[in-house]
Amino acid sequence: MRKEVLQMNLIREVFHYQSRFDGATMVFKVDFPVTEGKTFPYLMKDIALLVRSGIRVVIVPGSKEWIDAVLEKYNIVTGYYENERITSEEAIPFIEMAAFHVATKFVSQLSGCRVDSCLGNFVRARGRGVIFGVDMRYTGFVEKLLAKPLLKILDAGMVPVLPCIGWSASGKPYNVSSDELALSVSRELGAVKLFIITSGKPLDQSRFAIPRGIEVDANGSNVRMTPNETQAFLMANIEARRLSQQESLTQNLRLALTAIKSGVERVHIIDGSEEGSLLRELFSNRGAGVMIYSDDYEAIRPLQTNEIPDVLRIMEPLVETGNLLKRTAEDILKKKNDYVVFEIDGSVHACGALHEWGEGQAEIAALTTDAAQPGMGDRIVRYFLDKARDRKLRRVFVLTTKTQDWFELHGFSETTVDSLPSAKRKLYDYERKSKIFALEL
Repeated sequence: MRKEVLQMNLIREVFHYQSRFDGATMVFKVDFPVTEGKTFPYLMKDIALLVRSGIRVVIVPGSKEWIDAVLEKYNIVTGYYENERITSEEAIPFIEMAAFHVATKFVSQLSGCRVDSCLGNFVRARGRGVIFGVDMRYTGFVEKLLAKPLLKILDAGMVPVLPCIGWSASGKPYNVSSDELALSVSRELGAVKLFIITSGKPLDQSRFAIPRGIEVDANGSNVRMTPNETQAFLMANIEARRLSQQESLTQNLRLALTAIKSGVERVHIIDGSEEGSLLRELFSNRGAGVMIYSDDYEAIRPLQTNEIPDVLRIMEPLVETGNLLKRTAEDILKKKNDYVVFEIDGSVHACGALHEWGEGQAEIAALTTDAAQPGMGDRIVRYFLDKARDRKLRRVFVLTTKTQDWFELHGFSETTVDSLPSAKRKLYDYERKSKIFALEL
């Protein structure tokens, strides 16, 4: 029965996100090694599924490794200046060829999924010129994106695929950064999401120092960070020499920060070699990679009357196991102002109540979290403790039969029935024999 409930909750999540993103624009920057992996066809099937579901998709293929291979094959040597290729006149035709070769891989896969796509001259570029004495030659930057024709293509249900080549007004080609191109597209088209799809685990907790407060799941791969937390992560790991300035994770996180500042709501970094990672990141609350978010992704807020059925639903498994007292909709409605919920993207995934009993004491009650969303209980408890301090209460207590160890970790100590405020003491159920834990404020 529990497995069926989890499956139903997952289906609800999928429909919730699908309806939310209908008509939204998303940009996918795909690193070249992903296109060479065995899961690439599955990734493209998933992207095609998004297009058919009403999401507007733009793809920016990364081509660096393939460009390197083509230039090596033809014995063409190019230098670098601060991680940017210096593109010679000899190299630019081969770079054009390599970039479009990679882009056509996406066109072919989408065609096989019965989704129309196109390549086109949508990027106006200018040369970088001479930088501190270094002539960048045919290396350019995005001067302008031709947004109107791109929007018409998206309106037609097609997928623009943009290789890392731009042209000047006179038709001169320039090699532009895929990162810069993905950023420009996201900004100009008002994308709600930018996906950076890498080959391999985006962030390995065993390797990096995770600053306190950053939310990481049990296996250390799913991470959610605000821009400030992202900056703290970068600084901590660069200073500790766990990360270098040139490393792909550093560059991806900096791209994410710039995208957030440019107005993109969320940036996701996922492992393209893991089948289904895109759909799990997009259509489930738990995700499958690293997310940097600017909007109110998660929030603890007062319970609304129309959410009482959701609260009863997440309470039900704990009521069945005896961990939680059964409550009716009427019970909750009577004390609705005491309740808060933990919301993720408009869906309720946890709840709790703070009941004041007089004598400077309050009770944390009805603390319940969705089994698929660990860590919310900690946040609700911290929220209630802050709230109790704001109200100048002297003590917070809980009654529990199964979670005494968990409350001890939060600083609560076991106490007696006699320590309860008189109004609560009269209601104590001696048959249930709940243990009482309290925290002095």
